Amino acid sequence: MPDVRLASPRGKWILLTTVLGSSMALLDSTVVNVALPAIGRDLDADLAALQWTVNAYMLTLAGLILLGGSLGDRYGRRKVFVVGVVWFAAASLLCGLAPNAAVLVAARALQGVGGALLTPGSLALIQASFHPDDRGRAVGLWSGFGGVGAAVGPFVGGWLVDGPGWRWVFLLNVPLALLCAPIAVRHVPESADGRADHGRFDVLGAVLGALALALVTYALIEARSGSLLVAVTAVAGVAAGVAFVAVEKRRPDPMMPLGIFASRQFTAVNLVTLCVYGAFGGFFFLGAVQLQVVVGYSALQAGTALLPTTVLMLLFSARSGALADRIGPRIPLTVGPLLCAAGMLLMLRVGPDASYLADILPALLVLGAGMVTLVAPLTATVLGSVDASRAGLASGINNAAARAAGLIAVAALPLVTGMGEEAYRSPTAFDNAFGRAMTVCAGVLVVGSVVAFATVRSLPAGCRRPECRTYGAVMSPPLEGERTRGRLS
Repeated sequence: MPDVRLASPRGKWILLTTVLGSSMALLDSTVVNVALPAIGRDLDADLAALQWTVNAYMLTLAGLILLGGSLGDRYGRRKVFVVGVVWFAAASLLCGLAPNAAVLVAARALQGVGGALLTPGSLALIQASFHPDDRGRAVGLWSGFGGVGAAVGPFVGGWLVDGPGWRWVFLLNVPLALLCAPIAVRHVPESADGRADHGRFDVLGAVLGALALALVTYALIEARSGSLLVAVTAVAGVAAGVAFVAVEKRRPDPMMPLGIFASRQFTAVNLVTLCVYGAFGGFFFLGAVQLQVVVGYSALQAGTALLPTTVLMLLFSARSGALADRIGPRIPLTVGPLLCAAGMLLMLRVGPDASYLADILPALLVLGAGMVTLVAPLTATVLGSVDASRAGLASGINNAAARAAGLIAVAALPLVTGMGEEAYRSPTAFDNAFGRAMTVCAGVLVVGSVVAFATVRSLPAGCRRPECRTYGAVMSPPLEGERTRGRLS
């Protein structure tokens, strides 16, 4: 049984290690969007290259995050976590030194692999190390401090872009890793799932899932060319997705057991997740660029301007979860997306002469209120819709679904809204396309609200509740749950 107490020196070192590790990934997911215009100017990159700068990371992270948790269970959670931290830092260094967009995109894909190793490992180390009496408080502190890291990310990113340059957005991860890895090796106890019935790793499933996402993403980003290669890639992506489902159905120990979708509520809440986080991914990708290219903000001003959404999440997510416990998840999951849709429609007022107090801040406050309303109930519904022994697996699938939704949104929105390759260099062209994109995102959120209203029901008494009550990340729901049998479960 885990026996480390939170008040002990070792407990504090473990908490520091996990906060540093998770903060690296959270920072990266929020600061890069702010740096996109500067990256485009410096590397003479077109819009497709900027899309890949975001999506290459999300692609490998979403495709491998379930496998990353399984590796920690099998070979040691501390070991895999440290490998992930070092890998992430090395890829970040390569990003910071990238001479052109192609190298940057490849390095971002490598970064995602590191993120898939360290992201599930952060929570797993807390769960495997702390005494049960202290674990809830440790998880709360970990998620709270991680949320603070996510909140300051856009501000720090903007300051770095305007100061030493966009490369330091990535290079910042190197000193964090140099601090985190040695502390983990010295102070964090090793742990693993000691059972002998791990089964084989579902490497084929992971490869097919990532390949399907990659091919579909390529087809969406490059669809403007209308070439035969794009059509072939799209068909191949669908075929890889079908093959993934077939492999997961036949394997005795799949990465994503399809039987979990027998729960109608679990399936429904994942559909809501796809709608909600697809819209969020599109908004945060385009919003930071809109503020700089159209409104005329510096990177620092744009990053600071986006802070209200994360601050609201940090302040009120726990209270939102408590309210949902009392009234059930259906109303929050119906109202939350509608508030977010209203916030995105308010962003239509954000143009060349936009006032922060009159135009931008109201939109972000309404959007943030919607995020506060829905994120905690969504996580609770995911956990409560399956057997308690599968709560961690359900959370991992939901987290991966959210990241995949953001990936597809970043790839598809410029195509759907007619955004040209050089649109981000033209304030007028980008502003027009941004308005269409916000309308599309609002529509997707309304669909999510309708799905929630029609399908989500009250949770059964005594079901698993989230441990992460305070959460500040805006690009994915929190990971939850113990890991057993060699995978998130």
